[in-house]
Amino acid sequence: MEVCRPLKPDDKLKHRPLTPLRFLRGLTCLVVFLSTAFMFVVYLGPGAVLMRFFSLHYSRKATSFFFGLWLALWPFLFEKINRTKVVFSGDNVPQKERVLLIVNHRTEVDWMYLWDLAMRKGCLGYIKYILKSSLMKLPVLGWGFHILEFISVDRKWETDENVLHQMLSTFKNPGDPLWLALFPEGTDFTEEKCRKSQKFAAEDGLPVLTNVLLPKTRGFCLCLETLRDSLDAVYDLSIAYKHQCPFFLDNVFGVDPSEVHIHVRRIPVKEIPTSNAEAAAWLMDTFKLKDQLLSDFKSQGHFPNQGTQQELSTLKSLLNLIVIISLTAIFTYLTFSSKLYKIYVSLACLYLAYITHYKIRPMPVLSSVKPLSYPKGKRHE
Repeated sequence: MEVCRPLKPDDKLKHRPLTPLRFLRGLTCLVVFLSTAFMFVVYLGPGAVLMRFFSLHYSRKATSFFFGLWLALWPFLFEKINRTKVVFSGDNVPQKERVLLIVNHRTEVDWMYLWDLAMRKGCLGYIKYILKSSLMKLPVLGWGFHILEFISVDRKWETDENVLHQMLSTFKNPGDPLWLALFPEGTDFTEEKCRKSQKFAAEDGLPVLTNVLLPKTRGFCLCLETLRDSLDAVYDLSIAYKHQCPFFLDNVFGVDPSEVHIHVRRIPVKEIPTSNAEAAAWLMDTFKLKDQLLSDFKSQGHFPNQGTQQELSTLKSLLNLIVIISLTAIFTYLTFSSKLYKIYVSLACLYLAYITHYKIRPMPVLSSVKPLSYPKGKRHE
């Protein structure tokens, strides 16, 4: 069995052939996703940003609800339209915990499959990523990333440390659900990068890994240090694919992957060392375990303790799609029905481009008002 075989430039083998029907279906999905994204961002995005002047908590709740509806289109595409089998294994985690996720970075679409798990746990709209700043420059999608409070970094610690600390400090309220996703390797896995990582590890007396790169520990330690008091756990996620590692267009046209396997380890935050040095060592040990898990997956074709999550509901997915299409139709009608709405859309685009470029995220004007307090054990209700 071949499991996520490295692709060569001339390697055209895919799990499913790219037939004209599959190409047309994928193109239709892409147009629908981009058009609905544009209308949602333009009509709902400015309001979500302006709400932050009055209440960060309720702004996040509204953003989570509306943009969570749109994000749910992707698991529907993967699991129901493309028929990709998503297999969960390991620990069966509770609903709506505040967590830090650490994930191996196999390919450019790993982060999208986290939506499949977050959706099942009621946290789809609350998942946030630490990602490279170039992604924020994408038109429309970059605006959405900004509204959803994704954290952009330049992968230079001298500048990233302050940015991370500033953004993480706004996520401390235990009343706000949070799934913060971090890819400690800092880049996606390739054979060339693996060789460089192994050479560095051998020279510095660090573990020599074959299926993952050495994790960068400083970002993880800063996340943990800043948010520890408000987190419930750390989820260690290991992702593997059959039979090819997919790229974005593979997902769109449904040619790969045939299966996505996600193994979950839930570690209560109190079990992770508090000092940065010990936390860094813990992360290194975690990636050694992850490396072994992926080796076992290659030989066995599965992770241990499969079947920990329920199937995605087709009915709920279709109802969600109907809501998205209906709202988009309303927004589209408004846009073309009046010059006033055309002016609004133009101004909204300029506004969103401006605040995304300059990384503007308003904070509540009434800063003297204390955040909502939540009795112990009730904060996630």
